[in-house]
Amino acid sequence: MDVAPERFEALVVDALDAIPDELAQLMDNVAVVIDDRSMGRGLLGRYEGTPLTERGFTYGDLVLPDRITVFRHAICAMCESEAEVTHQVMVTVIHEVAHHFGIDDDRLNELGWG
Repeated sequence: MDVAPERFEALVVDALDAIPDELAQLMDNVAVVIDDRSMGRGLLGRYEGTPLTERGFTYGDLVLPDRITVFRHAICAMCESEAEVTHQVMVTVIHEVAHHFGIDDDRLNELGWG
């Protein structure tokens, strides 16, 4: 399944917009980007940065933003319809945003977002 870059971007935006306002307002210093190529087999998204739960009083304003990357081709390759892509984008975005909030993979698996 291939979804055009513009449509895929809209799906990522929709997934971000679905985050409850109470949580979205807490997201701090994070950029979300889309990359066509995955960095590893089966890697659909990646969080790079310092989770909110690990930021101390020394975390400053001059720090580069955390980065959430969503890998378009990897997601499209595992899906057979746009509906499946939409669902997988939502799962991937939520998974990576959870890492920004300090939730690890074990807890995400327990919650069904692994």
